[in-house]
Amino acid sequence: MHPETVCIMSSKDKLIERFMRLPSDFTFDELQRLLEGFGYVRSDKGRTSGSRVIFKNKDSHPIMLHKPHPGNAVRAYALKQVYDELKETGLIKE
Repeated sequence: MHPETVCIMSSKDKLIERFMRLPSDFTFDELQRLLEGFGYVRSDKGRTSGSRVIFKNKDSHPIMLHKPHPGNAVRAYALKQVYDELKETGLIKE
C-alpha cells in the first residue's frame, strides 16, 4: 500500500487562490491580509483621507484604494486593479 500524499495549503495560499478567482464577496479585510502577506503596509492618508487607503511595499508601486462602504466587499474594478498590480510585480502567477 502506498502512502497517500496530502496537500496541505496554508491559509495564505487559500486566500491567494480565492483572490485569484476575483469573487464578488472578497472583503476589504481579506484584501488587507493578502497584501500584508506580500509585505505591504497599510497607510491611511491622514485624518482627512476619508475612505482612501494606500498600501505601500518597499519593492513596488503603492496601491491606492477606497475602503468600501457601507458594506465590506471590495468592488470588482478595485480587485482587478490589485490583481493586475500583483501580477505585474511578479507576486502572483497565473
